[in-house]
Amino acid sequence: MKTYFGLDAIPADLGPSAVTIGKFDGVHTGHLAVIDELNRVAREQGLTSVVITFDRHPLAQLNPAARPDELVSNEQRLELLAATGVDVTILLPFDGTLAAMPPRDFVERVLGTMCRARVVMVGEDFRFGAKGSGTIQTLRELAPEFGFDVDEIAEVTPESSPAELTPGEVASAEHSEGRKVSSTWIRELLAEGDVTRAAALLGRVPSVRGIVVHGAARGRELGYPTANLSAESEGLIPADGVYAGWLTDDGVRYPAAISVGSNPTFEGVPPKQVEAYVLDRELDLYDHVVEIAFVARIRGMVRFTGIEPLIAQMDDDVERVRTLLGAEQ
Repeated sequence: MKTYFGLDAIPADLGPSAVTIGKFDGVHTGHLAVIDELNRVAREQGLTSVVITFDRHPLAQLNPAARPDELVSNEQRLELLAATGVDVTILLPFDGTLAAMPPRDFVERVLGTMCRARVVMVGEDFRFGAKGSGTIQTLRELAPEFGFDVDEIAEVTPESSPAELTPGEVASAEHSEGRKVSSTWIRELLAEGDVTRAAALLGRVPSVRGIVVHGAARGRELGYPTANLSAESEGLIPADGVYAGWLTDDGVRYPAAISVGSNPTFEGVPPKQVEAYVLDRELDLYDHVVEIAFVARIRGMVRFTGIEPLIAQMDDDVERVRTLLGAEQ
């Protein structure tokens, strides 16, 4: 996949192309269905498949107070988009200039001149241009002038998703009542700690990535040394609690018991701390960039009356993680 950062970086010979436009936060199963169709159409018509996306949520510019937390960083998003097989991703800065661009100017400059679009694929609720005044109908009205067709993308529900899900993930998604797969829904599930249903919508286990830093070493003192992620980790952290999951370091995946949040048993622990205890291995991970994936939530956070009850609970947590992950000792 070729990636271009900003309009000025786009080469003159990019098109002709098939284009889809959106934030693609999380690159979830709904997005994957769109990009699969984009790639199919591009192959059939001999076009370059192009994803146009933005470096921040539009609300960061238009209404910062309403800006939602992002599911993935820009770097993670580009990696996920590259895995779809799309030919080109254009990452545009959603700044004041882009936010103020009239819909016609966006179509003429970006879709017409820059991409030489022949097919544009968007959903029925697509909005673009200054104050979101451009709609799919706007695209249809301008399409003949600029030489492209408009394909309306059907909504994707968990039942229609192309992702390969486990039976448990499919079962958990069956309670969706036809709700459209969306980044908003995934945020809601992660806020509840429901990483299993979030995985069903994402098409992969939710994860965060960051540098392992030194912590207070309380886990080591209790017999469970943990890898502590820097507060600047990438990816949306799920609700406080204890999870079964995986820690991946340099391509090697290890089963792990993961704690999220401030530890209510100890004072002075910052909120939303992510710590992972790798089962049955002692690894030197300091300053390593690791990925921590959340498979299932075991329990919420609990304040213990002393160290002994805490250790007993940690013993039980580890055994539950071992069972859930099939990690034999």
